[in-house]
Amino acid sequence: MNVGTIGRPAPHGPVTRRTGTARTATAARTATDPAATPMSTFPDAPEARHTQNEVRKMVLMPEAMARSRMAERAREAESQRLAYQLSLAARLERRSRRLQRRAERASRRARRALALAVMQ
Repeated sequence: MNVGTIGRPAPHGPVTRRTGTARTATAARTATDPAATPMSTFPDAPEARHTQNEVRKMVLMPEAMARSRMAERAREAESQRLAYQLSLAARLERRSRRLQRRAERASRRARRALALAVMQ
């Protein structure tokens, strides 16, 4: 099955039994007649290029949207990762301060106990 390309679409029409080719209005005309060739066969024609670009943009639009969505998700994940690291650092800092105060209290108790033992 010949489906053609964007620049050169396949001719559509009723298929004949003898030849197996599609009959179109342009196939009935001669090849030298400028009206016989469709605009898409002239790649330099501005209308054809504009149509091709529009079709290409429409085809690539979902890909561009998916790419931007994935970039947004990556930025969001990075932001969440940074927020988690900051909260973890703050939590660890509070914990280390608490443990340091506890160790200082234990050290003071040990000194006091030693001083009392020496004085007796």
